Parts: sequence; structure tokens; C-alpha cells
Amino acid sequence: MSTPVRHRARAVAALAVGALVSVSLAACSSSSSSSGSSSDASAGAASLDAALAAGGEITYWTWTPSAKDQVAAFEKAYPKVKVNLVDTGGAGDNNTKLQNAIKAGSGAPDVVQIEYQSLPQFVLPGNLLDLTPYGIGDLQSKYSASTWGAVAQNKGIWALPQDSGPMVMFYNKTVFDKYGLTVPTTWDEYIAQAKKLHAADPTKFFANDPGDAGYTTSMIWQAGGHPFVADGQNVKINLQDSGSTKWADMWNQLNEAGLLGAIPGWSDQWFQGLGDGTIATLVTGGWMPGVLEASVPSGSGQWRVAPMPTYDANNLVTAENGGSSEAVVKQSANPALAAAFLRWLNSDPESIKIFLASGGFPSTTADLESSDFLNKESAYFGGQKINQVIVDSSKHVASGWQYLPWQSYANSIFSDTVGKSFLNHTDINEGLKAWQEQNVSYGQEQGFTVSTN
Repeated sequence: MSTPVRHRARAVAALAVGALVSVSLAACSSSSSSSGSSSDASAGAASLDAALAAGGEITYWTWTPSAKDQVAAFEKAYPKVKVNLVDTGGAGDNNTKLQNAIKAGSGAPDVVQIEYQSLPQFVLPGNLLDLTPYGIGDLQSKYSASTWGAVAQNKGIWALPQDSGPMVMFYNKTVFDKYGLTVPTTWDEYIAQAKKLHAADPTKFFANDPGDAGYTTSMIWQAGGHPFVADGQNVKINLQDSGSTKWADMWNQLNEAGLLGAIPGWSDQWFQGLGDGTIATLVTGGWMPGVLEASVPSGSGQWRVAPMPTYDANNLVTAENGGSSEAVVKQSANPALAAAFLRWLNSDPESIKIFLASGGFPSTTADLESSDFLNKESAYFGGQKINQVIVDSSKHVASGWQYLPWQSYANSIFSDTVGKSFLNHTDINEGLKAWQEQNVSYGQEQGFTVSTN
């Protein structure tokens, strides 16, 4: 994660990509790949080493702030390779440009950053290279289970994890102390504290949620929901499954009572609200500390990190929010060299070190388990060893979550469906039903077989 400007660009641009997601989805089919034997994997890894020795030129599209330094380090280690770095500005713009290049049949990069939620929209039509034949499967043990599960799907390995976003609760200790609030461990306690704060000062909100698709799906994920199940062209959508309604019924207690702040995320007002105590808590991905430090300097010393509230105090269950991978585009003229660069980018210790220095949160288990990383004290968070809380969250992420093959488009129509429930303070379940109906229609129009039960 990076600057507030980049974050705002990502949030706005994500809404635009929906219009382009439909391109070529109707022709999509389920790609397949076998894991191969160990000798095949060794041969594949050797081909990557050979490509690095031979050298060549590739293009890398990304928006991560660490990319420039990573590319410089790579080119120093492999002087025969030239990497043309293109900053795409954010996830939405990145997806739009990539979709356009794929449609045109030329102009796509060799390696590209793609958010986990957007991978299926490029995997299913066959736009990405299956990395299995290159021995990439041997790297599985390097990554957390949730991030590896996001890139290894549909009988192939389509990317390597870059970062992760295990969810935790950031809270303003200054506000908590002033109003006598306690740190909630369950959602029932969270609601009780939200009511207490707002009653004491109606200008303060325990939570801010104007209606955000990514946040909603992450919360449903934590509640045990599996509203999206995709198997090739067969897709099931049920936004009234037990997990979806469990979250909606809980969040309705805040939404219908007008206890949720409605400040647009990543706006100047939002950052101001995080700095002046208007917003008391923020439940989001573990990448948020870098954002707070860079964009809310007035909050230094005031914020702390706690586990994400759960439904059962005796059973910590979390989810992911955000995170990206890097993939090799099938259009690449030098796939072995592209895969070799990707292997270095997201697994070499030097590259990971550079990424972490820029404020990234790792997906690599070695870094997640590093004593230096775990015991690092954050001055911004009052000297707290915040990585211990975030890493612990990564160990409790609910398994089995899937996104829609057209998740970017689904997110773009969220405000016109579920968003109305937030705007009018009405039952979120009704908004989820409307979101489901529109997604069912869209999926069928794109040639998917869509069911709801």
C-alpha cells in the first residue's frame, strides 16, 4: 500500500473496470493443468535459471511503491535482463489497461500485478500463464495458506502472492480513554461500545462504513459465508447463505440505527476523521499501518491494534481484506524469463526485504515468523508490537473463500444495490438480494451457468 493519492485512485478506478470485464468472458473455459512429477518441476526450474543466464527484455506492470527499487536490485543481480517498469497507478486502471491489451491481442506486459479478487476474471478466459510447468509449485511452502490458495486454483498456479491482508481492528486509544470504552473481542461487544460512544458524542462514530463491496465480502467471509462458488463456467451465487445473513443481521444493528459513519473511504475527509477521532475504529487488512503513518500523522501515538472482533469469544476467526499477486500474461513473448523474474520478485529474500521496507505486509511465512518482524515496536502505535497481532490474525483466516469470476464488475454495481441499504439505513439483506439478482443476470449474459441454490 502506498500514498493516499494512490489509494483514492484505486478506489475510484475500480468502479470503471466493470464496463470492460465483459470482454471475452463469454468464451471462457476452465483451464487445467496437472502438477507434474518432481523431475518435471526440476526441469521447469532449470529452464528459468537458463532464461536468466541468457538474458533478454521484459515489461512489468504494477502500482506497488517498492517496484522501482526491486527492479533495480534484480537488474543488478541479473545484468543481462532489462525490466521495463510501468506504474499503472492503481488496481482499477491496471485491470482496464490489461483487459484492453488482451482484447487487442498485443501490448500486454510480461508480468503484471493483479489483486487476488481479480485473478479469476483473467484466469478463466485463459489470459494468464499456468506456472506449474516451471516448477513454481515447489514454492508453496514459502507462503501463507490463504494467499497460496488465492493463486493456485482451477487446476493451475496462475501467480505468486505478493502481500496479504489479514484483518485486525485498529482503534483510537485516545478516544477510548476519553469516553471510557473497552476494546471489544466480540461483535456483540463492538455494537455495545458503538452505542455508548455515539450516545456520549453524536459526532463520533465507532465504525465508518458508507457501503463498501470489498469490506462487505471480507465480513461475510469471516462470518463463515460462501456466497460465491465457481467451478469453471458453473457459478453459484447465494448472498443469503448462513454466513451472509449472519453478518448482515449483525451489521444491521448499526446500519438501521444510524450508528455507522458514512464518510467515503480514502477521501480527504476520511483521513481527517481518522486523525481527529471522528472515526474510532477501523477493521481492515494488516497493510493499514503504513497508510496511517503516511496519511494520518496527527494520529501518531493514539492508535493501537487489536484482534478482529469475532462471533464467538472462544473461537478467533478472521478473513483477508485486500492483497495482490503477480502473474505472467500468456501474451508474453518470453514466458520463461518472465516467470524467472516473477519467481525472484516474490520469493527472493532481497526483493521481500525491499517490499517490507516500503510498508508492505508479507505473504511469505519466513517473514511472518521472523523474530525481528514480530518484535518490531511501532512508535506510531505507542510502541506496540503490532505485527504480532496481525500475524496471529493470518493464522485464523477462514478457509474455502472464493470470489466471482467477474468480481470487479460485481463491485462496480455494489453501490446501486447494497449501497442503497446503507444510504437509507434499511435492511442490508434486501440489498444483498438485489446484488445477487443483478450478478446472476450478468453472469448468464456472459455465458456462465449460474445457479442460486
